[in-house]
Amino acid sequence: MVCIRCKMVVKDELTKAGLHYTVVELGIADIEENISDGQRHQLGEALQRWGLELMDDKKSALAGKIRNIIIEMVHYTDEPLTINFSEFLSLKLLHDYTYLANLFSEVQGITIEKFIIIHKIDRIKELLAYDQLNLTKISYLMNYSSVAHLSTQFKKVTGLTPTQFKKLVEKKIL
Repeated sequence: MVCIRCKMVVKDELTKAGLHYTVVELGIADIEENISDGQRHQLGEALQRWGLELMDDKKSALAGKIRNIIIEMVHYTDEPLTINFSEFLSLKLLHDYTYLANLFSEVQGITIEKFIIIHKIDRIKELLAYDQLNLTKISYLMNYSSVAHLSTQFKKVTGLTPTQFKKLVEKKIL
């Protein structure tokens, strides 16, 4: 639950279910009353219709928080981190990074690093399609050490260089 729209959906579905909340934030909804199994099931189905999921156990909830932090960092933050991501995540979630990494892999079936790379490449595709930044600025924004590193990783994931991808996008637009 990263975007404002997602939070609005969760608030709306909680209200429809007759549940009162104090907070709806990144992967968390604080509900004032106890929820029956029927309400929990109904809420879970309502959220699934919106592409969201209700996480019942603590491991899934923590993995969801990790996922949301990564998505928020990659897609909605324009300032590069000043510390490495593992330290950032540990400080934000108050857990050892090794624990977080193992838990995330167990629940999501993918490593944190691969999940970050997938989302970084998706964001780079968006930035290339918008054609407002050059590769040097994109590599800085996405926290790559160089344009060459970005290009290598981009090609490894997509099979195309950033320039080839940009040309394909331009052909489809025109």
